[in-house]
Amino acid sequence: MTKRAISFSDLKILVEAALVASGARADVAAIMAESVVRTEEAGVASHGLAYVPTYCEHVRIGKVDGQAVPRLERPKPALLVADAASGFAHPAIRLGFEALIPLAREMGVAALAIRNSYNAGVLGLHTEALAAAGLVGIGFTNAPASIAPAGGTKPVIGTNPFAFAVPDGKGGVLLSIDQSASVIAKSEVMKHAREGRPIPPGWALGPDGQPTTDANVGLSGSMAPSGGHKGVGIGLMVELLAAAASGATLGIDASPFSGPNGGPPRTGQFFLAIDAATSSGGLFGERAARLAEALTAQEGVRLPGARKEQARRRHRAAGTVEVDQGLYDKVAALAGAQA
Repeated sequence: MTKRAISFSDLKILVEAALVASGARADVAAIMAESVVRTEEAGVASHGLAYVPTYCEHVRIGKVDGQAVPRLERPKPALLVADAASGFAHPAIRLGFEALIPLAREMGVAALAIRNSYNAGVLGLHTEALAAAGLVGIGFTNAPASIAPAGGTKPVIGTNPFAFAVPDGKGGVLLSIDQSASVIAKSEVMKHAREGRPIPPGWALGPDGQPTTDANVGLSGSMAPSGGHKGVGIGLMVELLAAAASGATLGIDASPFSGPNGGPPRTGQFFLAIDAATSSGGLFGERAARLAEALTAQEGVRLPGARKEQARRRHRAAGTVEVDQGLYDKVAALAGAQA
């Protein structure tokens, strides 16, 4: 697989051009391109440039409204509600965070519910933004159904990630947890299917509920829940917060995030921002640092999110990220550029 090094600025320009050429408004394309750059910088290639052809396709066919303008309301003193209007989740999240961060500082805790949105990308990048602002950030996002309940064979909930990020007291992030209700993100199984590679045992189940190493069989069946019924429980919690509590579409009723079938998925997100420094009487930073030290004092142990931070440092030092040449060519063609 041939790789191509590309600078952050050139990557952003490329993604913006592809999205605008597909029908997205310029400011929406810029937000999405920034997210792709941040995702590639963090080393999460499965959610970065690889998603851009799907984004472009979905804008062109109307599965996501590239012209949508999100709306924000404050129905209760510490509660914000954003309607993404069938557009990308990222502009609605950005609009919501502009109000959520100062509101959480004022109230001590504040929540943001987002409805009628689309794939939120790497959820942990959003909660890390809250942590960088000095707040404990918790996020939930639902997805089209792909996990069957324990003992069943028909998917009812999505991979439904949740994310948790803690500030380091210096304008950065101490640790960042980002995990789905499934053993692995569905995008990883899709990646293996595209590349014609088998998946490791335990990633997915076939339509008959039996384990499979065939990525395509897994995609026609069910993602394996992490920890069996415990993963299903986590997925249900996320579904009730991100979809039910936000007024978004349940995963069982949402169209897929991949492919042309169905209209806008109109899924949702839910974020909590907490001023833990105040609730702890000023002790949160010390307690969090103590816990982090107890973890990293053990040889071979790293804090959640450390791998992404290492990737960021490596890519920033190089000034570039490496992307698949074939993928670059496909996005360049969408942008009307020369590969």
